Amino acid sequence: MPDITDLRGTIVPKSDQLNAEQLLGGDMTITVTDVRIGNDEQPVIIHYEHDNGRPFKPSKTVRKILIFAWGEDGRNWIGKSMTLFNDQSVRFGGQTVGGIRVSHLSDIEREIAISLTATKGKKAQHTIQVLQVPKAATLGDVLAAIAAANDGDGMARAQALALKLVAPADIEQARKAYGARMRELKAAAAPTFDPAPILQMIAAAADLDALALAGEAFRDAPDEHYDALKKAYDNRRAELESDA
Repeated sequence: MPDITDLRGTIVPKSDQLNAEQLLGGDMTITVTDVRIGNDEQPVIIHYEHDNGRPFKPSKTVRKILIFAWGEDGRNWIGKSMTLFNDQSVRFGGQTVGGIRVSHLSDIEREIAISLTATKGKKAQHTIQVLQVPKAATLGDVLAAIAAANDGDGMARAQALALKLVAPADIEQARKAYGARMRELKAAAAPTFDPAPILQMIAAAADLDALALAGEAFRDAPDEHYDALKKAYDNRRAELESDA
């Protein structure tokens, strides 16, 4: 039976961006993954975790709040979180249409109260609460976990921690470190190749059939041992053929 416990997905507008109507069912907390410059009408584009290609393009009011709280450098917004809601009182073109506003922000020390222009000659008070979020994983935490991992369980824990990273550069660095550590662990787990038993088989081979079995034993030998085994094989074959 289809899940009907959360029907908010049925009211998501067909749009290329987060829409106020999408928040009719409740607030949304997002974590910023990227900030880009848009066009004159919507100059800031905010991508966030699980945006499904529908980024948040904040209004001027929200941009003012974010710059006031987090600073003017959009790079510093990455990894921070905000709670958005549908403010039914937002007016546009003389009509009450509703719009996206911010209720909570992470990475602020205390509640923020700021007065911003709402309409010509009028201002509105905006109060922003502190958003408490779990401490985000840092790249250093992830790299340390990867380096300390000695088995599959350790690598799984490191991977779970890496999934909490937000900045694309950090994710890429963690991915490379993870791959390198996996290769190290696989190499360490590979059985050590011992050529001695095969050399004994070659030397003890009483006929060409027995020698063929010895040849099968070193078919996949590591490069550093293969040439010596092949030479011993060829020498023993020559001996057996001369005795025949």
